[in-house]
Amino acid sequence: MRSAAILALFVAAGPAAATGIEIDVAGDANGTIKIDLLEDVAPGHVARITELASEGAYNNVIFHRVIDGFMAQTGDVQFGKAGGDTGRAGTGSSDKPNLKAEFSDVPFDRGVVGMARAQSPDSGNSQFFIMFDEGYFLNGEYTVIGRVTEGLEVLDAIKRGAGPNGSVTDNPDVMQTVRVTD
Repeated sequence: MRSAAILALFVAAGPAAATGIEIDVAGDANGTIKIDLLEDVAPGHVARITELASEGAYNNVIFHRVIDGFMAQTGDVQFGKAGGDTGRAGTGSSDKPNLKAEFSDVPFDRGVVGMARAQSPDSGNSQFFIMFDEGYFLNGEYTVIGRVTEGLEVLDAIKRGAGPNGSVTDNPDVMQTVRVTD
């Protein structure tokens, strides 16, 4: 209940105060990815991302699903912590309620960040993905939350997964720290 009230305050107050996040990546990829968050496009989702980042929830979370030519997915704060049993990574969320979709006309170009979700459009919670390439079939189906402004070379170096779902089971790259920026 308290989390829902905080999220409602963020949304009611308008765009979040923060304008981005920085992700320090370690593993096959080493470096920082800087993301400009699009508060005017997806205020509820940006509020959630900045809230979780501010709480340190994203620190030490793996990139659990990485498909070459498509995207790198991370953000499972429940089952995706490095060093633990990550066999269920990609199936978890935060302890906060799911978010209502905030679809826009922003296209899924290379470097665009989208909110991951289950079947329901209103099931986004903590997981997000970063596009390696264009994915226009996602337009109007997933919420765009930001775009990479620096560190595409770090994104490109993230370890790819195997199989059709891109599952990374052996030494996945990790978001060591995620910081909210002004």
